[in-house]
Amino acid sequence: MPELPEVETMRRGVLPVVGSTIREVEFVRSRFKKILVTPRADTFRRRAVHQEIVDIGRIGKRVLLHLANEYAVVIEPRMTGLVLLAEPPDEEHLRVGFHLDDAPVETLWFWDRRGLGTVRLMSPKERAEKLGPEKLGPDALVVTADQMKLRLGKSRRAIKVALLDQKAIAGVGNLYASELLHMAKVHPAKRCDQITKKQWSDIQECMAAVLNEAIKYEGSTLSDGTYRNALNVEGGYQNCHRVYGRKDERCPRCKTSVVQRIVQAQRSTFFCAKCQKKR
Repeated sequence: MPELPEVETMRRGVLPVVGSTIREVEFVRSRFKKILVTPRADTFRRRAVHQEIVDIGRIGKRVLLHLANEYAVVIEPRMTGLVLLAEPPDEEHLRVGFHLDDAPVETLWFWDRRGLGTVRLMSPKERAEKLGPEKLGPDALVVTADQMKLRLGKSRRAIKVALLDQKAIAGVGNLYASELLHMAKVHPAKRCDQITKKQWSDIQECMAAVLNEAIKYEGSTLSDGTYRNALNVEGGYQNCHRVYGRKDERCPRCKTSVVQRIVQAQRSTFFCAKCQKKR
């Protein structure tokens, strides 16, 4: 579930460890599905231990711990991963711990209930190859309407589906795609090649507005309760959702139609047929 707002909240939450030094890297044994960690443990430790954390970054839906030797620990939470400075929701799903010196906390943890997340130590060359512009599109917080039209404007895909393509635009996921399209008054099934120049502008403006508002509220914690910020506290943006998860509720804009749910690319989409006309 973590999308750009949740991952950006994680990034901001662990900023206090900048300037600390990694004393040890602990790969926690778990009886659950193993997460992907690369390189292997001994190489990972050799390159990361005794290194200062000089910055905390984000690329799309990934948190990066930048080290003094120019390597970066790239953490991708995927469905249920959390980057934590506080006590975890439970200890049985702890995956990797970075034990620190000269930090306000003893350990930065990666916790993952479903085991779909990844922790990779990457050199600058590896980051350029795997996370560069040929692999990921512009960040959703800074992409322009012209860039969106250039990357998606000739596609026959539905706009909601296209917005989930990380090679086109990095950071937007299922939840916020529904939210921003509702704000922009664009039907989620409308083909990209039928979207007008004004609609691309509206989509871009609403994307920035929705994502920044969600960051302000530190992301969305859904009914499963999995997502938490770095201090193991729920986000608050779920209380502000306009359409996501609100099937059969009255639309907050028109207040006459009800929110509908359809399935696109095997994922739920929520929208108002009155506010978001397809034609």
